Parts: sequence; structure tokens; C-alpha cells
Amino acid sequence: MRNPLQAIFESQMTQVSENITKALSELEATELEGSAGGGAVTVKITGSGEVLSVRITPAAVDPLDLELLQDLICAAVRDGVAKATALKREKLMRATPLGALGVEMPDVF
Repeated sequence: MRNPLQAIFESQMTQVSENITKALSELEATELEGSAGGGAVTVKITGSGEVLSVRITPAAVDPLDLELLQDLICAAVRDGVAKATALKREKLMRATPLGALGVEMPDVF
């Protein structure tokens, strides 16, 4: 015979697992935008961190200063990744009981 507490625990773990799976699916479907240089470079990225596209305005392209363009691209990607990381943390914290308790989880997903 199964312990009633074990059944409750298993049920809760199943619910948490389903919540996390749903949150991860939502993250994959969510598109965010990172930018740098006042929009000179923009990066479209999913909530799970996949870079979808990079857009560079013609004004950002100076053949004599490629280093600036490279820096803008890096900054735009960092901005997009930071937004995706924050969204991921928020969604995953809401998907677990620890989030309701205010417990911070490490970025393990």
C-alpha cells in the first residue's frame, strides 16, 4: 500500500513538472528584442535564448570603423540575452512552489 504523503508528493511533483514544461514552451515561442546604439543594431531572440535575426541600419555601417559595429552587435546580443534570462527566471519561478516562497533558483535551464 502506498503512503498517502508519497501520493501527494508525486502529484505535486507531476504538477511542477508540467508547469515547467509549459513555461519552457512559452519561452521558446516568445520573441524579444535587444538593441544597441539607439536602435542602430537590433537582435531578435527567443525567451529561451535562441538568436533569430540581427538587423543593422545602414547608418551603423562605417567601413572605416568596423570595431564600432562589432561592439554594437555584441551589445545588442547581450541586451537580448539579458531580457531572455530575466523572462526565463520569472516564468520558471512562477512554475515552481519555490517562487511563491520567494526562493531564488539558479539559472539551470
